[in-house]
Order: sequence, then C-alpha cells, then structure tokens
Amino acid sequence: MTFKLATPNHVPGVENLAFEALGTEKLRVTVLLILVTFGALFSLIPPTYLSPEVAPSFRGSVLPFIQLRFAVLGGLAVYLLGERLFLAYVIKQHRTLPRLYHYLTAMVETSCPTAAMIVTATYTEPTSALATIPVFIYQLFIVLSALRLNFRLSMFTGAVAALEYLWVARVFLLEPNAHYGPLHVSRAVALFLLGVVTGLVALQIRRRILETYRTVEERNQIVSMFGKHVSPEVVDQLLAHGAELRGEKKDVCVMFLDIRNFTGFAEQRSPEEVVEYLDRLFEFMIEIVNRNHGIINKFLGDGFMAVFGAPLSTGRDCLNAVTASHEILGRLRSDIQLGALPETNIGIGLHSGEAVTGNIGSSLRREYTVIGDVVNLASRIEKLNKDFGSNLLVSEAVWRSAFSEHLQDARPKGRVQVRGRVDPIQVYQLA
Repeated sequence: MTFKLATPNHVPGVENLAFEALGTEKLRVTVLLILVTFGALFSLIPPTYLSPEVAPSFRGSVLPFIQLRFAVLGGLAVYLLGERLFLAYVIKQHRTLPRLYHYLTAMVETSCPTAAMIVTATYTEPTSALATIPVFIYQLFIVLSALRLNFRLSMFTGAVAALEYLWVARVFLLEPNAHYGPLHVSRAVALFLLGVVTGLVALQIRRRILETYRTVEERNQIVSMFGKHVSPEVVDQLLAHGAELRGEKKDVCVMFLDIRNFTGFAEQRSPEEVVEYLDRLFEFMIEIVNRNHGIINKFLGDGFMAVFGAPLSTGRDCLNAVTASHEILGRLRSDIQLGALPETNIGIGLHSGEAVTGNIGSSLRREYTVIGDVVNLASRIEKLNKDFGSNLLVSEAVWRSAFSEHLQDARPKGRVQVRGRVDPIQVYQLA
C-alpha cells in the first residue's frame, strides 16, 4: 500500500501557473504600453528635422506621414491600455482567459509594426523602409512574448512577424531584385528563429515555476501531514526521497512523555497560565526531539508521543531517543533552577520494535500514524515511572540497541508485569 502526496492525474502548480501567467502577461503589456507611448510621442517629431537628407526621399508632404505614423502608434497605445485594464479586471476576479484570446492579441500586436512599415514604405523609398525601426519592434514583441510562459505563443509571434515582413517586402518591392530578395528572406527566417528561441526560454521558465510550485505544495502537504512540529531537515529529506510515504513496517523507537501532577497544577491556575506554561515546556522539548532526528507524532494534553526512525531513520534511532530524553531532563532542571519554570516533574518511557507506519485517514483529514504493540508498550513503560519514582525508563530492546556511555549507569529494575501483557518485561532506569 502506497500513500502519495499528489494523485497521479494532478500536476501541482498548473492552476497557480495559469494565474501567474496572467500576472506576467500584464507586466508584458505594461512594458509595451510604456515603450509604444514613448514611440508615439517621438513619432510627432518630423523625420526631416532629425535628418534633413531624408526630405528628398519623401513622396509629398511630411505631415500626412507624421499623422499616419502617430495614428498607428497611438492606436496601439490605446489598445494596450485597454488590454492592460482588462487583464487587471480578470486577475482581480481570479479568472482565466481562453487560449484563443492570447493568439488573437499576439496577432493584433505583432501586426502593428507591419502597419508602421506600410506607412513608411508608402511615403519613402520601400527598400529603406524595410530597414527602419518597425523591424526592430518585431523583435521587441517576440522577446517580450517570453513573459507569456508559452512556447507555442512565442513561436506563433515569431511566425506572424516573419510572414508579415515577407508580405510587406513582396508588396512594396514590385520589381524582382536578386540582391535584396535573399536579404529579406533571411531576415524573416531570423525573426521566426527568434520566436523559437524565445519560446524555448519561456518553456524553461515555465518548467522552473512548475517545479517550484510542486516543491512548495509537497512541502506544505508534508508539514500538514506531520503537524507544524516536524523539523525542516525532515521535510527536506522527504522531498529528496520523492515526497512519497509508504504504509510499511519499520523498526522505530517510541517515546512517551508525561507531565506529573498536571491536573492539580491546572486546577490552581487560569487557562491562560496553563497554556503559557505548556508552551514554555513544549518549545524546548520539540526543538530537542527535532534536533535528535525525531518527530512529535501526537500531543496528549499533558504530554506527547514522539517517534524516532519514521518516516526516516538515521540507523541510531534508539540512541537518538535516549540522547533526546537526557537533554530534555537536563534542560528542564536548568530552567527550574533559573526560575524560568515552576517545579515540574516528568516521566519518559522508551521502547523500540516493529510498527506499521503510514498516512492514515479520510479525504477530509489524514495523519501520519505509527501503529503497533511498540506504541502501547512504550506508553505502559512511561507509566511505570510513577511506581519507581523515576523520570526515564527504557525497555530491554532500547537498552541493547543504544548501549553506550549514555547507558553505563542504567539500573535494571527487573522483570515487571505491565497491564495488558501476559509476560513481564525487563526495564532499565536511566534517570
């Protein structure tokens, strides 16, 4: 049985990317609007003023040329302003646009440099008109199409620019010219190739964004599954393992921690004081468990259950659990001596063994759970602290697995009968 963070038919981030693309589309239109508005104002300057030698090449008055050129650029600026306002409305309403819309706007926008070239070619020498600024505007439209995050749209923009450029060259260069013909064909091919390259760039950007969304979504699902008290290191390791959790048997070490006499403590204080007290306790306890490669699996009101070895194991799970237990007890004594905490007594029980781990629940709520006799026995061992007046008891399985300098002072308590089990168990007191 396998538990996955995302269904096979669901690609994380695709829906979010659609709205992200609208944002970049709005940015693209805004950049174009600024540049085209500046170009429209610049077009009011007579070309003969900028370059007097151009005057003889004009057919008739310069004024109609200026008016038509301004009309083309000004009309494009108005169109882009309307498109930007429309995109802002769509984004605010959290809607998406049909694919046809993007292709139509690409066609309209890319045709504006064509119109500017036609105006220039009508009033000046056609060959020189095909080397003017509108040709470079084609390139601007193509490059900015990368912000649409769509390979096909960028390639379509390049194709429209190439075909319209060839059409203008064919219409205005009425006489066949072996010298200029290959030049214009090569320019058209270059425009199309620019569209292809821009599309490839857009495709890479799109993939990177999707990968980012996928990682964020999987990270959020992992944190949701294990609670907010899983360490960032565990999240990173799960992501590195493909963010897939299997319902399987694993050898784990289970820790149960309980605050002694908590009921009497809570009766004498307000709910706010109790919550503040628990927050101070659990804050450092959670940090210690996380640092020793464990996870807090459940909070039990006046205590918690932690697991070492699942979902990931370091191969030193029992030793990690013992180390974490000693650190918790040491920090608790230190805080009490410093007056940061009132007098507090806790009991910790550790047991290791085989358990079934997995993400269990319904579609409404799922939880990573550890199930097995190892959990029940760890809970029973923790309760034995009351009988022995101890703070830390471990089973023989933990003692054998974590035998080290931490356990040299372990005091065997003999074989003890625990509730719910027929055979007695051997336990050791570590604190």
